[in-house]
Amino acid sequence: MSTFPIPTSITLHRASRTLELSYDDVSYALPFEFLRVLSPSAEVRGHGPGQETLQTGKRLVEIKGVEPVGHYAIRPVFSDGHDSGIYSWDLLYDFCVRHDALWEDYLQKLEAAGFAGEAGRDAPMLVKGGGCASH
Repeated sequence: MSTFPIPTSITLHRASRTLELSYDDVSYALPFEFLRVLSPSAEVRGHGPGQETLQTGKRLVEIKGVEPVGHYAIRPVFSDGHDSGIYSWDLLYDFCVRHDALWEDYLQKLEAAGFAGEAGRDAPMLVKGGGCASH
């Protein structure tokens, strides 16, 4: 059972490469790249602490479709073939409210691994004030 709000609508915006999550009184836009590099899948997060795999080269990834998973989550299908992440309502809402901190952490990991030009700082942000802003 979700402890966070459940979206009232979910919209793919292919031109801006964002997934819009609308709730009763607010909407958020999460960039496809953000969703892909922070996928909750074992492929990305591993099976325990320290087993994470840093995702690189995902700046231009697309979401080809979004499939419902019961009444508790969605499963995006990405253009790079990744389709094993199950994004619960709780996780998606957390991504919205903590976007800036999560994105900064990811960028720091990229820089530490020598991939400073891969994403983020030199890429235009798709939504003013960060990738998950209320409309």
